[in-house]
Amino acid sequence: MSPLVLSVVLALVSAVAYAAAAIVQERVAASAAGPRYAPLRRPAWWGAVALNGAGAALHVAALAYGPLSLVQPLGALTIVFALPMAALFVGRGAGRRARHGALMATAGLAGLLSLTTGADARSLGDGDRWLLTGAAFGAVGLLFAGAHLVGRPALRSVLLATAAGVSFGAASVFTKAVAGEWTARAPLAEWTALLVLSVFAVGGLLLSQASYRGAGLAAPLATLTVVNPVVAAAVGVTLFGEGFRYGAAGAVAALLCGAVAAGGLVELTLDRMTPAPEAPAPPSAPARGKGPRGSDGDAAGPEIGQGVDVGAVPGTRADLEVEVRSRAVAGRS
Repeated sequence: MSPLVLSVVLALVSAVAYAAAAIVQERVAASAAGPRYAPLRRPAWWGAVALNGAGAALHVAALAYGPLSLVQPLGALTIVFALPMAALFVGRGAGRRARHGALMATAGLAGLLSLTTGADARSLGDGDRWLLTGAAFGAVGLLFAGAHLVGRPALRSVLLATAAGVSFGAASVFTKAVAGEWTARAPLAEWTALLVLSVFAVGGLLLSQASYRGAGLAAPLATLTVVNPVVAAAVGVTLFGEGFRYGAAGAVAALLCGAVAAGGLVELTLDRMTPAPEAPAPPSAPARGKGPRGSDGDAAGPEIGQGVDVGAVPGTRADLEVEVRSRAVAGRS
């Protein structure tokens, strides 16, 4: 197997692992009444953590065998894999609007990442690292506060997923910085970057778990899948000296792809905010008769000429039957 083919296989398996982790996280969030951010007592949640770790390891391995321009767009297939997997394994299908929004978000993200190039990249200095850390923490804090101020669960979910994407994107940037500067002679020389990386990674995991509470699978996962690499790409362009292929035309195409991805996220959010159609009312019961006072809701009275069985009459004649004549039914003396 050639290195390029191996890279594609590893990237696809990584996307499947991420999709499976998201499905498990959503199921935990939907069924748990306990902690929203860290359901530590749920074994299924730890399984999702393991799947996320496996997806990250496979993604790094794919980058070792193939170019970034190929591996990153394949990672955007997570949402494409997640929707049919959720419908197949847990019976949680998505509507047509949600599927359309997910495909738009994935296509726009894949196009954006395919236009990003790492040519002439430079290392991240100490000042840039502190600037990135402060900006990322500030953005996450604002999104987190906003999520607790909004009233709609779908919008709160998207804000939390966006915060998670920012955290994961910052963690990706620090991963790249540590990988570029790490040496076996001084394995702990980058301990501050490792610490910041760990904080962002754990924060992203907890925020992503909370984003699935009451919002389904498609909208939070699509938001997280798009925001994470977009943040990493934006930092790469501004701080690492990366750019877009084909010059100005590539930059315009990247903006269009970003607009398509954003449109998909908006459609997914609106899909979750639109109330479900009400079920048709059951057929109305037959009209009830009116009581002596003429009020509705009383038990139906006997029709004229209809016999009324009052049961056995205690006494010497148990088989006595009482017949109510039409005059009694009509209320006449």
